[in-house]
Amino acid sequence: MDQRWPEGPNADPDAARDRYNADMRASRAAILEVFRVELPIAHVGLLLVVLAGVFVSVVWSLKTGVIIVGAFAALFVVALVVALLAGKRGRGAVHAAYKFTFGWANWITP
Repeated sequence: MDQRWPEGPNADPDAARDRYNADMRASRAAILEVFRVELPIAHVGLLLVVLAGVFVSVVWSLKTGVIIVGAFAALFVVALVVALLAGKRGRGAVHAAYKFTFGWANWITP
């Protein structure tokens, strides 16, 4: 099987490795930008969860509203444990878990 390299028949492995590393850095930076969440947006997500919990409690049942809010509280605790296991400490761990739990509001706000 004959492969065609962009560099030609005398391909430089170091140049290929450098290009691969640069492409991986660019790809990771793009992913981080997609999932970057600011703290005020996470506050909006928390507010929406509380409002949804109150609304569901009033319209359907208190039990259902508590389940919704409890599910997000459980997600926050799991995210906090993961942040602590990943090496973050103190406020950094709490902010990471908070942004993970309520940062979805970034996708519904303009």
